[in-house]
Formats: sequence, structure tokens, C-alpha cells
Amino acid sequence: MADTEVPGGATARGDTVVRRPGDRDDHGPLLARDDRGDRDDQDVLDDLDVLDDQDDLDDHDTVVPQPVGREDHDAAVRPAARAEHGTGGRKEHTTVVLRPGDRGETVKLLQQRLHKHGYYYGKLNGVYDEQTKFGVWALQKHRHLRPQGAVGPEVWRAFDRPVRMKPLVPSGEPDRVEINLRYQLLVVYRHRRPALVSHISTGAKVSYCHNGHCGNAITPPGDFHVTSRAPGWTEGPLGTMYDSLYFNGGIAMHGSTKVPLRPASHGCVRVPLSTSKRLYDMIDVGEPVYVREK
Repeated sequence: MADTEVPGGATARGDTVVRRPGDRDDHGPLLARDDRGDRDDQDVLDDLDVLDDQDDLDDHDTVVPQPVGREDHDAAVRPAARAEHGTGGRKEHTTVVLRPGDRGETVKLLQQRLHKHGYYYGKLNGVYDEQTKFGVWALQKHRHLRPQGAVGPEVWRAFDRPVRMKPLVPSGEPDRVEINLRYQLLVVYRHRRPALVSHISTGAKVSYCHNGHCGNAITPPGDFHVTSRAPGWTEGPLGTMYDSLYFNGGIAMHGSTKVPLRPASHGCVRVPLSTSKRLYDMIDVGEPVYVREK
């Protein structure tokens, strides 16, 4: 059975779970709530240690998915270069190597450029946090660079170069979602042009049993459409999800705090939390979704 993190076809509107005739109810109760209100992204992030009990499949001995890339660990063995603007003159941003944890105007410039190109939807606050790192990974994958935390000259140059990655489905609808399982990358197209590009984590391609529910952690390739939407946080037997967009039974694109550089989900498409809010705002029921292995 394919991963069904929440019952397939169920939708949540406000505090009410809406089920249609024929909806499966074999996963137990689905709790839904829209915690967004007027809060900003950071408010949502602050709640996640409590709300997100989603288990990474790769925590189990039986899971050995091949990594798509490897996070840069150089910062652990050498000091990170601080990208600050000094009063005596401005450092040229293309020569500064930024790493997670750095702060300053050059980090803010990085965030602004990532946002402009559709890779990042977090705060423009000059703090190289995890959401910024996810945006960097999206850029690096989209430009055929090795995904890592360090941002050096090649990343800055990539902003000004043509995108090398071609559409998965050039003949697809002008407005569509493409999910690249090989590169673990999601691209939203508007008028045949990339409008949002996100690092993702899909099914780990292993068998699992969790809370009495067993299945295969697979994100199947194919042509689909978004069938239902569930705003805010939803909770099911396999974990919690944010702003879910269902496109294949119980398989959805959704926000998560655990989006590693490898396939790690039960079958859903995990999206960084700050990006998932923008994705949810862009996608409506009926949107074409193309999932490919290439």
C-alpha cells in the first residue's frame, strides 16, 4: 500500500474535516486545525518542536536510501567567514563564503536574490538559518551544483547564468507542478516559466510499519492533479503535515521541518515550511502534477 500519511481524499476546512462518500477511514481519526491566522512564518517555526512529531524513516536500520547530495560539513573544522559590511568599506559578496549561522547584510542580500528567483520564501533578516539553507539547496540543484551549505563564488555567479535544468514535461500544461525524484526538486511553472523552485524529500523506497500501519515508502511517478487541500496543520498516524496538497490518494505535497538531502518520507513530498505556505497559496484543486524519476 502506498504511503498515506493522512486518509486519502479527506480535506480540512477550518476546524472541520470534510469527507466524501467512499473516502477511506482505515487510518484512524484525522485532526485538523489552521494555526496560521495572522502569524508570520517565524511564529509557525517556533511551534514546530511541539507540533511536528513526524518520524524520519531513515532513523530505522532497514532504511538505506541513497543520498542525493551531502551537506557541507567544513564549517565544523574551520571558522566560517562572516559576511558583514564594515564601516571602512564593503566586502565584495562574490568573494565571501557564507555558511549556516552567519549573519549580516551579505546574508540578507543572498536571501533577497534567492527570493527574487523563486527559491526562498522565508524572512529577509540577514540570518543564515535552516530555511535559508533549504533555499540555497534549491538553487544549487536547479543550477546543477552540488547541494551544500557553503555559499561561495560559484553560487553568486549562478544567479546570473541561464538555468541548465530542462523541464521534465516540456509538453505539459503551461501552469503545472513538476516533481523530480532524481534531483529531489519541485518546480511550479506559470506560463511555462519556473515561478517557484523548492528542495524536497520524497518516499524513501523501503517498506515500513509505523503505529500498526504498514506500507511501502514510495512516491509513484505519473501524471496527476491536485484533488484536495488541507490548510494549516493536519495530523494522522504517520505524522503531522502543514498546508497539504493531495494529488495521488493520500500522497500530498506538504510543509515539514524534516526535509533532508535524501528521500526520507513515507511517500509524501516534503517541502520546507517557509516555502510550503507560498506553494499552498499558488496551487488550487485541479493543478496538474507531473512526477518523474529522470
